[in-house]
Amino acid sequence: MRALRIAATGMAAQQLNVETISNNIANMNTVGFKRQRAEFQDLLYQNVERMGAQSSDTGTVVPTGIQLGSGVKTGAVYRITTQGTLTQTGNKYDVAIDGKGYFQIQMPTGETAYTRAGNFAVNQAGQLVTTDGYSVLPQITIPQTATDVSISASGQVQVTLAGQSAPTQVGQLQLATFFNEAGLEAIGSNLFLQSGASGSPNVASPGTTGYGQIRQNFIESSNVDAVTEVSSLIVAQRAYEMNSKVVTTADQMLATASQLKT
Repeated sequence: MRALRIAATGMAAQQLNVETISNNIANMNTVGFKRQRAEFQDLLYQNVERMGAQSSDTGTVVPTGIQLGSGVKTGAVYRITTQGTLTQTGNKYDVAIDGKGYFQIQMPTGETAYTRAGNFAVNQAGQLVTTDGYSVLPQITIPQTATDVSISASGQVQVTLAGQSAPTQVGQLQLATFFNEAGLEAIGSNLFLQSGASGSPNVASPGTTGYGQIRQNFIESSNVDAVTEVSSLIVAQRAYEMNSKVVTTADQMLATASQLKT
């Protein structure tokens, strides 16, 4: 029975929907996380009677025809890149992007990754790194004699050295933007890689037209809204239940048909 197969595709689609929502909820407190949304498409149709076909010798045509659908499939899992709330931490190495852009990160493989998570630290050599120890690009080294670190809205990193009153600039943060941010490939650990869908990165200093500004002592929280996700979870659960009800109903219809006697 066609209804069994159609309902099965609906259950599979809603299962993926729930998995997407659960990942959003699990990352509610992940720095710089961007929530995702599952999008669906209907499957191919069988033309039992094609619309527009002639229905008589006098030239009359079928106005609507008969098309039977075969279910649903996942079209995409879209990443929503809206700005997350900026949360003050008081940590001088925490920086948030207020606006568009991604920090550039040097991977151990030599690739450049991109992230919105600005909860940085310094390693044993004084280099500005991520929580996994990957260097921020361009590389910035904080001198051991520095008594204070200041990062401006335009990304200039200045330090106050012992015995000096005037700050010294030791580096410049830069941001990368993409024409299609949703096309970046997530690899975990708050990192993304360039893909064929994202386009090539455009790099400039923070505050440049089209680029966000840097906010020191802040981090960008996840853009996941708990109320929205729970509401979506309820809708997905009900849709799954309705599809399972279709399976039960189709099974009962088949049972009834199999019990018919001539």
